[in-house]
Amino acid sequence: MPVAYPVTQRFSTRLSILDRYVLRQLLLALVATTGALALLIWLTQSLHFVSLVVGRGLSLRVFVQLTSLLIPSFVAVILPITTFVVVQFIYQRLASDRELTVMQAAGLSPFMMARPALLCALVSVMACYALNLWVVPASYHGFRQYEYQIRNKMAAFLIQDGVFTQVSDNMTVYIRTRDENGLLHGIMVEDDRQPDAQATILAEEGSLVIINDQPRVVLFNGSRQEIDHKTGRLNMLSFERNTIDLSAPHGTQARQPDANELPITALLHPNLRQFSPRDEKKMIIEAWRRLTSPLCAFSFAMIGLLSTLGGGFSRHGNIMRPVAATLAVVAVQALTLLVQNLASRNLALMPLMWISALVPGLVCMAILFWPEFRTRRADTGTAPPR
Repeated sequence: MPVAYPVTQRFSTRLSILDRYVLRQLLLALVATTGALALLIWLTQSLHFVSLVVGRGLSLRVFVQLTSLLIPSFVAVILPITTFVVVQFIYQRLASDRELTVMQAAGLSPFMMARPALLCALVSVMACYALNLWVVPASYHGFRQYEYQIRNKMAAFLIQDGVFTQVSDNMTVYIRTRDENGLLHGIMVEDDRQPDAQATILAEEGSLVIINDQPRVVLFNGSRQEIDHKTGRLNMLSFERNTIDLSAPHGTQARQPDANELPITALLHPNLRQFSPRDEKKMIIEAWRRLTSPLCAFSFAMIGLLSTLGGGFSRHGNIMRPVAATLAVVAVQALTLLVQNLASRNLALMPLMWISALVPGLVCMAILFWPEFRTRRADTGTAPPR
């Protein structure tokens, strides 16, 4: 006869040996799966920045440092999905090994068998909140700052001898040689930052310096050549000393921050002096997305639990339940994205973001645990009168 555990033991905060056994497998699989998938996404997404690094002659270390700052954002996106995959896989393996059957024969209720997965889902939700509220904004801010420095400052100091170096999208620099003291010889600069006044600058010598935190080159004994587009004449200006800014246009202005790198308080209460009113909706939706998206980890875990614990035992296995659970996760994810898109157009629909993220998990929890709860109330004599 199955042993019925008392209610106090069912809801005890102390983990049993079976809880620790299953929870350890879930957490190890969650870390391994999330890490492997995040690494795969990092390898594919980092290819977009190869041209930025190679075109400016930067090293592999700079490339790795730049792209690794995006890894927390990848983890925050895939962690709810890997939670579902891990719960589905571990509990399916327990079912195929007849371990769930043994647990049921020992008197464990669906809630007691689901406790390790619920704890794993809680860990995922807390990790997603930590990533969305603190880690991802900080890492993405560092990424944008580093990318800004590469585009506007660092590339200017990596000019190679005898190579045409593109220090920005509209400026190319060539130097013939560089001596031991850092003095440049045989300099040519193609400056196209002003479309109406494109210039070619030649100089015998020069040196790279930092002025007001911006890279500049000081040229000696040279000339500046421009073609007048109205008359077609070549205008030449000789100089003994001239300074050229090697940063991109508007490089001295403060960089406009993106909504993804702002803290949650700045998103909920945007500074309209710094941003336009059109960006206010975008920031509010981003704030609500950070608050609601971690709850998807709970809903996805409950869908996986309902798939593995909600049906009868089949000796030959049942492929339809994992497929149905996967389709349900895809549907919930698509619904979440759709609701976010609609809420960005009409802020009155923002509460739907909480509903789409949380309600699927609550529905699965009610389907899975309500029979047990109703039976327990009947056993204790507190069942409502019919």
